[in-house]
Amino acid sequence: MREQYRSEDFVERDLAADPMEQFARWFRQVAVGGVLHEPNAMVVSTATPDGRPSARTVLLKSYDDRGFVFFTNYDSRKGRELTANPHVSLLFPWHPMARQVIVTGTAARTSREETVGYFRTRPHGSQLGAWASAQSTVVGSREELTARYEELAARYPEGEKVPAPPHWGGFRVVPETIEFWQGHENRLHDRLRYVRDIGGSDGSDGWRVERLCP
Repeated sequence: MREQYRSEDFVERDLAADPMEQFARWFRQVAVGGVLHEPNAMVVSTATPDGRPSARTVLLKSYDDRGFVFFTNYDSRKGRELTANPHVSLLFPWHPMARQVIVTGTAARTSREETVGYFRTRPHGSQLGAWASAQSTVVGSREELTARYEELAARYPEGEKVPAPPHWGGFRVVPETIEFWQGHENRLHDRLRYVRDIGGSDGSDGWRVERLCP
């Protein structure tokens, strides 16, 4: 299976000065009009300290100049791997628009205040689910998981405040590189990558842009 991508050229002069602003431009474009289902879905790749990788899809919940934020169970596989090895990669696969965004960086836990603030915005059922699921552990049956949930639903009926689990919270990925990939015919894709420039010529941190061969 093969497809020819037909897109306008994506060149350096079109880039925002800051990669997070460039990300915001592209995200706004893919988020409008229903072109993509869950455009905030991203593949999070982690690795153990000895280099064994794993990947899964999660939902981006916020982004700003500080980085990209998602929430999870800290005892899950990705939570444990990020605690032991904070190096991480994010991939936004926006295939219908022949675009990808690839982020590399390091992850750190968000503050408890930020975690609780976000937890309060989750639907009641999702709040209960965060307690019911011991994420990434083996469970005997679907019925066992459902029983845990129903017990919690009886303890915290709709409208009653559910406390945020102590083992659940956010990670903020602070980017070191952000690559913007635009597909083209004949596999001559545009790949423009921002690289964090620590201590530039003026002594401050900034970004430089590199063009990569497809």
